[in-house]
Amino acid sequence: MDIKSLIEKALEAQEKAYVPYSNFRVGASLLTEDDKIYTGCNIEIASYSPTICAERTAIFKAVSEGHRKIKAIAVVGDSDYTFPCGVCRQVMREFGKDVNIIIANSVDDYKIYTLDELLPNSFGPEDLDK
Repeated sequence: MDIKSLIEKALEAQEKAYVPYSNFRVGASLLTEDDKIYTGCNIEIASYSPTICAERTAIFKAVSEGHRKIKAIAVVGDSDYTFPCGVCRQVMREFGKDVNIIIANSVDDYKIYTLDELLPNSFGPEDLDK
């Protein structure tokens, strides 16, 4: 996995964010199990509840193309180390229990977390089998 390339793609996606209300741009790029890259940006809607985060945009694009396993996701935002919201963490859990989450300010300034670090004791598909 080339971390810097994932971060670069997330930075490119961030530029496409549609954020006329918050002006807070977020970009994400993810790497699937078979090494495909998907990107996403946050998209705000005037009534707010249909708004979608960059991470979920990228994940839903990948899933809609048949990819069900995420190996890594890079997230960049307009704050110092923008972390995924709780909803995005739960969506990551659905498609990547072992995902590496790269939180970046730039290609040279980033931190890597596991999902267990950001969403401990998570609930997932296997919990429904009990």
